[in-house]
Amino acid sequence: MIIKNKYRILLTVFTLLFHVNSFSLVLDSLENNYNLPYPYLQNSSSGLFMNNPSNFNTQINYDIINNQYLFQNRLGEFNLGTPKILSFEEFQEYNFKKSISSYWNQKSNDRNSQSGSRFGIPKLYIPGQAFDKVFGGNSVDIRPQGSAELIFGLKINRLDNPSLTEEQRRTTTFDFQEKIQMNVIGKIGDKLKLTTNFNTEATFDFENNMKLEYTGYEDEIVKKIEVGNVSLPLNGSLITGSQSLFGFKTQMQFGRTTITGILSQQKSTMSEIEVSGGAQTSEFDIYADQYEANKHFFLAHYFKENYDIALQQLPFVNSPININKVEVWITNKTGTTNDTRNIVSFLDLGETSPNIYNTQFTLSNGGIFPDNDAANDMFESLTNQFSGIRDINDVNNILSSQIGIGFLNGQDYEKLERARKLSEQEYSVHPQLGYISLNQALNNDEVLAVAFQYTIGNNTFQVGEFTNSGPVAPNALIVKLLKGTNFSPNYPNWHLMMKNIYALGAYQMSNNGFILDVMYENTEESGALTNYIPEGNLEGVPLIKVINVDQLDQQMDNRSDGVFDFLEGLTVKSANGRIIFPVREPFGKYLRSQFIDQNLADKYVYQALYDSTLTVAQQYPELNKFRIKGSYQGASGSEIRLNAMNVPEGSVTVTAGSQKLVENQDYTVDYNMGRVTIINEGILNSGIPIKISLENNSMFGIQNKT
Repeated sequence: MIIKNKYRILLTVFTLLFHVNSFSLVLDSLENNYNLPYPYLQNSSSGLFMNNPSNFNTQINYDIINNQYLFQNRLGEFNLGTPKILSFEEFQEYNFKKSISSYWNQKSNDRNSQSGSRFGIPKLYIPGQAFDKVFGGNSVDIRPQGSAELIFGLKINRLDNPSLTEEQRRTTTFDFQEKIQMNVIGKIGDKLKLTTNFNTEATFDFENNMKLEYTGYEDEIVKKIEVGNVSLPLNGSLITGSQSLFGFKTQMQFGRTTITGILSQQKSTMSEIEVSGGAQTSEFDIYADQYEANKHFFLAHYFKENYDIALQQLPFVNSPININKVEVWITNKTGTTNDTRNIVSFLDLGETSPNIYNTQFTLSNGGIFPDNDAANDMFESLTNQFSGIRDINDVNNILSSQIGIGFLNGQDYEKLERARKLSEQEYSVHPQLGYISLNQALNNDEVLAVAFQYTIGNNTFQVGEFTNSGPVAPNALIVKLLKGTNFSPNYPNWHLMMKNIYALGAYQMSNNGFILDVMYENTEESGALTNYIPEGNLEGVPLIKVINVDQLDQQMDNRSDGVFDFLEGLTVKSANGRIIFPVREPFGKYLRSQFIDQNLADKYVYQALYDSTLTVAQQYPELNKFRIKGSYQGASGSEIRLNAMNVPEGSVTVTAGSQKLVENQDYTVDYNMGRVTIINEGILNSGIPIKISLENNSMFGIQNKT
């Protein structure tokens, strides 16, 4: 124990001597470089030096005889070292440099005290009375806070999977990320204030706020001017305000009269939810051109052509088909290497006449059902005569030059390198009607291809190749093309995309209390909404009966009762709130077939909705007059879902009957998750209808990240 303490004491003494010697060397070096005496250096405010001890001082004596100044360091009453001797001229230079340094230290301290931070930006002062009168002061204060991050990276993954080629086992990708989170608060005088909040990681564009606010004095006419993200909340029920606006707002006062004017763009939509009898009721109003695009596709033209026939006698589905296996491939934009293969998808694969687009290559074999062999000779020719297309790098060369009949990439076929196979949780299949529904809509530049197998009686048919029965990687699979990069109404696969499915924005709908009606805007006569066409042989006939969504009564007998037929999987998907019309073109070809006078049908039929792109179809507002209106009920309870995320704060209004409820007293709102919780049990037990109005800005501005 004594030896350890001895070593510890020696180590402490050595460390102390080392620090003292090092400190002396630093002082000597600085003293020689700047030609300044030791006492002044010891008082430096730089963070390089430690503070002097309280009993350390410097004594300056003047030598009258030699006209010199002596600087003597003292520790208490003891002199330390030899004195520093300066001549009169050197002492004057020392005093001059010390005064300059003290001056700049004082300016630096003043700047730090003004900015509130050692590294802050100081206030700027602009002289002049005009500036002071306009902005209420001469100071300009800008305070930025935040961070900017730039990341460069390289990701190298190696997967030793014997089923993959050497090229696929090793993948190298670049990782480039930039993140900016910035808050800026600026003030000019006492009147003008700038507030900016910008975050590149924000999901929605409305989360980034910018506001320029001018606030006048009490005796001025102009009380306030706001530019940027503004709001106009109103307490009245006749005219309601809005919390999510972007524009220009002024507030002025003339005596006792206050005028508020606003010029803005509303970045939200108003919606209402009603809870009656313990069940949540929501309303919907959808135009005919708001179908779900790029999500629902027929697997082949056979299913498209027989769709209306199969659903003529609901609830019976008149189809001999039973699809038992499907593989869905899309463009790989995630960079994943799991469940990926090279594929070549063909427009005419498995198609029967007259749906063959390129008849020079795909001659009909006379089959009536989609199949690799029985429908046409494409699959046989590709696998035998042109087997070189298994190499993904030679596909374009073989199909464009060797065949020589005008096979075009993006039109007749699409090739995908490392296409991604969707999991069963990412889509659903209707086994009898032969269509798939994707959970996420495809982008315009994405490819969709499938391989499927089905049975009719004891016969099995197949279109395309499956991963477990086709050629092994890296050989490409031959599959059926549903959507290509050149997705145009000029090509037959345009009609494979279903345009009769609409999303209500609901989840877990209930059959109880579900109301749906198809309305027509009669703008020529009264301008009112009617649920029938006002002339011709269809005058007075409800549109839901005309377009075949009212075939049954409440006992499921084949008799119309004026109520929408709620059939799970056939006319609705209650889990995700989808409405499915049992006819492929409800406001187009099918509606025309119900008219006797075809000249009159031209006035009402919206055929452009199905034969053209959505952008072109919307150029015919005189035909876009059909609306799907109604309401649905969801789950009951004290917690009410708003069917919206990131609701603007303060935009939710809850009323029970005619009484307006108070937030945090009768109810609470989770604005991020979009939930209202009724905490006043008396309101829940009373059974009074509860009505919730809110602003939903989730459809306005998903932030683009660059």
